[in-house]
Amino acid sequence: QVQLVESGGGLVQAGGSLRLSCAASGRTFSFRAMGWFRQTPGKEREFVAGIQGSGTYYADSVKGRFTVSRDNAKNTVYLQLNSLKTEDTAVYYCAAAVNPSPIQSRNSWTYWGQGTQVIVSS
Repeated sequence: QVQLVESGGGLVQAGGSLRLSCAASGRTFSFRAMGWFRQTPGKEREFVAGIQGSGTYYADSVKGRFTVSRDNAKNTVYLQLNSLKTEDTAVYYCAAAVNPSPIQSRNSWTYWGQGTQVIVSS
């Protein structure tokens, strides 16, 4: 089994920054990809960013503002959120999978964290 625990969410003003972390434990050798999704009430969970091997992938809405990175030694993936907008307000979920394809589809991912709330105020 794999356990994913997110942290780093909170309340920030528009234009500000946050860094989310996701620590993985358990059978961490069983997946190569880690990613981030987000969800707001009444909407489907949407892809934000992913990292697989040396490749990184971003949703168009966050490209240039968010950066995903991974520390394999710590089994941790990070999401740096810069230039935050009110529409970035959501619960952010960490995900892991062996080889998600397509990477943007939530159905491609196997393991999920419990989520961390990000609120961006105007």
